[in-house]
Order: sequence, then C-alpha cells, then structure tokens
Amino acid sequence: MTTDLGTLTTAADAWDGMAKEFSKQEKAYKRDVHGISMGPAWIGLSAEAANRRFDITLQEYQNAQTEAKAVASLLRDAHTQFVELRGKLKAARQDAVAAGMKVSDQGVVTYDTASLDEGTRNAYHHDPDFQASVRKQVQASQNRIDQLVDDITDADNGVQLALNAVVVDSNLLDGTSNGFNGQAQGDIEKYEAENAEDIANRLSAGDKVSAAELAELRRAFRDNSNDKVFSQTLLKGLGPDGTIKLTNELNELAYDDDKKHKAIYLELQGGLADTVAKATQVPGSVADMPPGSQKFKNWVASDDGRFYRQWMDDLDKHGTKNYGSNTQPLYGYQSFVSLMQHADAKYDDQFLYELGDELIAAEKHQPGIYTEWGAGHDGIRADALDGLLGVMSKNPDAATFFFDPAGNGSGSDHVANDHLKYLLHGREWPQHSTVAGPTVVTMDDPLSRLGLGLALEAATTGREPDGTGASFDHHTEAQARVMQETIAQLDKDDKGDAIPQNMKVPLGRALADYTMDTHAILSGTEPSSPDGLGHINADGDESSIANSKHSLLRVMRGVSDAAYGTTPDGEPVLVYDLLYENQKLYSADYLDTARDAPSEQQHNVVGDWDNKARHVGEVYGSMTAIGSDMILDDRDTKIGNLNDTMRYTYHGVGGLFTQIPVVGDPVQRMIDAATYEYSKDVTAAAEDVARSEDSTETSAGVGGTNALLDAWGTTHDIKGTEAHEHAKGEAKQSFITGREDAYSALRTRK
Repeated sequence: MTTDLGTLTTAADAWDGMAKEFSKQEKAYKRDVHGISMGPAWIGLSAEAANRRFDITLQEYQNAQTEAKAVASLLRDAHTQFVELRGKLKAARQDAVAAGMKVSDQGVVTYDTASLDEGTRNAYHHDPDFQASVRKQVQASQNRIDQLVDDITDADNGVQLALNAVVVDSNLLDGTSNGFNGQAQGDIEKYEAENAEDIANRLSAGDKVSAAELAELRRAFRDNSNDKVFSQTLLKGLGPDGTIKLTNELNELAYDDDKKHKAIYLELQGGLADTVAKATQVPGSVADMPPGSQKFKNWVASDDGRFYRQWMDDLDKHGTKNYGSNTQPLYGYQSFVSLMQHADAKYDDQFLYELGDELIAAEKHQPGIYTEWGAGHDGIRADALDGLLGVMSKNPDAATFFFDPAGNGSGSDHVANDHLKYLLHGREWPQHSTVAGPTVVTMDDPLSRLGLGLALEAATTGREPDGTGASFDHHTEAQARVMQETIAQLDKDDKGDAIPQNMKVPLGRALADYTMDTHAILSGTEPSSPDGLGHINADGDESSIANSKHSLLRVMRGVSDAAYGTTPDGEPVLVYDLLYENQKLYSADYLDTARDAPSEQQHNVVGDWDNKARHVGEVYGSMTAIGSDMILDDRDTKIGNLNDTMRYTYHGVGGLFTQIPVVGDPVQRMIDAATYEYSKDVTAAAEDVARSEDSTETSAGVGGTNALLDAWGTTHDIKGTEAHEHAKGEAKQSFITGREDAYSALRTRK
C-alpha cells in the first residue's frame, strides 16, 4: 500500500531512453561497420561471411530497440493495473472504516467498539441480533478486502511472467542463441495468454501438467476474466477445436481420471468459459443489429469483427465433428455448450442468437445429433440446444430477442425468426437411447425442455429465472409478445394443459409475473376478453397480453400441478399456490382502489363497489375451478379417492416465492385479515362437481372470496353496510360464473 508506484513509470522512461540509444548505435553501426561489406572495395568469400555476421549484429540492434520498448510498455501497463487495484483496495478500506470498522495494517477487519457511544456499545453487548448483523458486515468487508489483495497478487504474478518472457529470444533461427527478442510485445495479457495456451494445449493433449502449471492457468483466468486481449489471444491460439478438446479432457479428469482434484478442473472450465464470453462480445444488440442483417454482416466483415468471424466459422466446422466413438458419439457442439454452462460471465446476445441458429441448423441437417447414447458423457449435456437455452436464460434480453415472434431489427435490417414456434411445436426433442441386443431402446430425456422453460421465463419477465423484483406491472412489447405467443402455441388445439413437466415451474413463475394481465383477462376488465386478440396491447413498457380467456385458463391449469417445493412444515407447495396468492394479493390491491364511501351512499359509489366485487369474484371462481380440477380430474379420479396429498397452503406460503410482489401496508393488512385456507374452497368445489352434473347454481368454494371482501370491508370501515352486502352478493354470482366458465374451458381439452 505504501510502495511508490511512480518508480515503474520512471523505469519505463529509462527503457524508452535505452531504445533511443540503441537506435543511435544502430545508425552508427550501419554507417561505419555494416556499410563496409556492402561497398565495392571488399568482395569475395570473406566479404560475404562478414556481411552475414554484420547483418545479424544490425538485426540485434533493431531487436534490442523492440525489446526495450516492449519492456517500457509492460512497466506502464503494470503501473496502470497496480494504481487501479490499489485504488480499489483503499476505497474498500475507507468503506469499512465508514461503516464503523477498523482495518489493521495486515488487512484484518474488526468492529470498532471503541468509537461507539455508551448507549450503542451497551446495545451491542446485549443484543444478539445486533452482534449477528455486525459479524455479517465485518465478514463482507473482510471478503472484499481479501479478494482485492488476491487480485493484486494475481496481477503481480502476471507482470512477473511477462517480464520474464519479454527478454527471451523467440527466434532461434536468427543467428543468435540468446539474443534480443525481436518479437517482444508490450502487452502483459498477451504473454499471459501465450503461456496459458501452452499449458492448455499440453493439458488437452493428455500430457503431464504440473500442479504449479495448473495453478498458473487458474491464476491467468482469474486475473484476465474481463480482458479482451487475453481472451481473444488465447482462443485464437486454441481455436474451437482446441477449446473443445480441452473441455473434453477437463471433463475426463474431473469425472474419471483424477476425481480428487475435480474442483480444480471445474474451476478451469469456468475460467475458459468466461474467456469465451469475453472474446465473443459484439457491439450493439440483437434489437438493432440481429445476426443475418446487413448491419451485422458489415461488422463481421470489418477488422474489428475478424476474430469473431473466424471463430464462428471454425466452430461451425467443429461443432458437428464427433469427438467420441461411433457407439457413443460426442459432438463438438455438445462439449462447447456444456463448457458455456460453467461461466459466471454473461454471454453476448448476438453470439447467443447466432449460436442458437447454428445449433438448430445442425440438428435439421443431421437429425439425432443431440441424442444421448448409452451412459452418455459425464459433465456434458447431450441436448446442446436446450443447454444453450439454459445459458441464454442468464441474459434475459437475449432470450427475449431470440423468441420475439415479431423478429428483430428495423427496415432493411429486420430479421424474422420462428424460434418459439419451432421449439414448442416443430422440434423433435432428443431422447435417451440405448442399444440392447438387436433393438434400440429409447426413453424420455429427464432434462428435456429444462433450458427452454428457463429461457421463456427470462424472455417474458426480463429477469433471470426465479429472480427477485416481481411487481404488479406490465411489460415491454417484446416480452409481452413472447408471453402471448407462448400461451397461444401451448394451447394449440386446446391442449394448454399438456405442458412438459420441466417447463411448468418456470412458466408458472412467468405467469405469476403477468398477474395484472391475467387478472384483467379472467375478470373481463380486459376489453378483448373473453375472445382475446391475435396481438398484444402494445404500449411501450406498459404493454399487456390479450390472449383468449379459455386459452389462458388451460395454460394456467397446465402449469398449476407442478411441485414448487415444500413449506418448513413439509406441506407440499404447488405452482397453483403461487398463482393463487398473486391473484389474491392483486385482488386486494384492486379492491383498495374502490371509491371511499361518503356519509350517505351514492349510486355511483355503490356501482363502483359492485363492479370491483364482480371482477374479483370472477377471478376467484376461475382460480377455484383450476384448483378443484387438479383434485377431481374426471379422466382418472372419483370423489371416493380424492388425492389427500394435494394440499394447498395458505397465509404462510408467500415467503417461499420470489414472484410475490411487496405491497403497501393497507393492502397487506387486508390480506392478513383475509387469512383463509383456500384448500377448503377447492375441495368443496371438487366435491360439489363430483356429486352433481349441474353445479351452476351452487356457490361451493366461495369462502375465500367472502373472506377477502370482508377484510376489505373491515379495513375501510364499511363492513355490514347495505352497499357492502350488495357487493358481496355480486361477487358471489360472479364467482359462480367464473368458476363455471373455467370448468367449460378445462372440459374442452379432456
């Protein structure tokens, strides 16, 4: 921390001065010595021999200048890195001190109790929660400082490596055994990349690599995770073929040959994956420069796009190459996408889009390329396309662009795509196959469509799967288009409930994020409901879906029976619970906007209460029908053997979900007052349907609706008034209507 980093630039100036002196000596030597052998006075064999030696010496003067300038550049590069890293470390220390901590000269963080006033010190000593909070703060500051110290150490090692390499004569055929380095480079990261390439190539070839070399490779990845020069230099040297071979070797070591060092090999894969992510960054975005557009083609053809162009061309060649055996093939794309899954860095949206197109093209050209045969290959997912979609889910904008049915780009740069339609209906999803004697046994891939579900969640919500930040709001036009088309495609031929298992939870979370829209469709407040529109309600970031009510109901039913998790008490939690809780919460928020009651009831106020109550009642009826349909599905269940294990949790379930928005205190108080076991409603409705062919006149299951309306009445001090009772009556009738309409939609697909 106290080192004078200015000595690095002083030394760099001296090396530049040395280069100038060598330049002067070069000119003098060329004039006074080298020129003798070139003149007419000296001819013959001795002149030729002298000329060759003089040429070598002249070249050495030139090489000396190159080497000196490179050393100067490396020293300045080191200065820049160390100044930046030390600045970050000083800032981390200052932040810790500002937060009430002490940092020793050795970087140890402790809580500064000496600076506390007597009251705070007393509270600290007697409050366990206070102490726990302090320990958490101390650990966070310690972790930050430790990481920055490690970063400085990594950078220092990188500088040392470069300074050692820059003085090595890289041309053994220049007439000197250990002369000056005529190919010296002034970029630390290039030397680190070349060294990393050497280790990686030997590793992928199965050669012996020492523990120290593996540690150096790990350090190089850590130190250069965000450096484009390092990333492109290394990958240019390896090429897609070498990258795939290295991935395969790391997997082999991690899962078979050297399991005790598995963590090291997986960390190396992570570093290599981050390197790929950094090296394949493209300017702009799919939104304005989609792959296939003229603007994108122009960039690819430019000098800036040269690395990307060569890399993608080579990847296309090696992606369909079999690196395994004939009976247990392993194609390049499978290894490469599995490598990508180890990355912490975010991949570029255009790279993901183009790679997705290439993977689709590969399986259309070579059907079965992503089938897993036999035991497969440890650490590598056979279905590379679905694996890529999982990677894409970590870049929500990329996922939205990839699925947007309207395509991307404008004017002559517009590029259409049918990715969503292809993946939901056009693709023959790979299976797991095993040769058993003369026959081939096939079975479903247990991970089938897992990546697709996650990517669709990200594409429709704009957040990573299961991410925080849910709110009752609308979405961008592109996100809404993807959601609307997803619902339409899933409900093609009224089959909205036949949703693959691995897609149910992520799609359920996505639908929960559209509670504002689904509430409008189910309640009829969406003007296009119930028939819906063939397009969204486009309004910038305030866009909404406008699917038909019956399609929405079938898709909501299709995702609802998936297991989301369990409560701390072991009670099962389903996607249905998430959807129900969000509809309940939004309904409370919706009721809270009703007009306040004046001293004397007025017709327009009563009408407002009746309307909102009707809307809420219809939504509750729809949700109750979905829940009861899961219990009493007339395809395989009778009233005598209701599924007792299908329990619906209630007021404590909210904390289990990240997709339940935070609401204001008045609405939360209303929800707390409306605590009700909605499993009673769905069970009552199921029993009612089982006992009678006509349930249109009964109100079985209306308890939750009444509980919410009573809570609304209590919160606003209107409970028991004639107008409030009338609104409850309207809600009851709408509950029945909504429930029966939902039954009608769900019976369509049976």
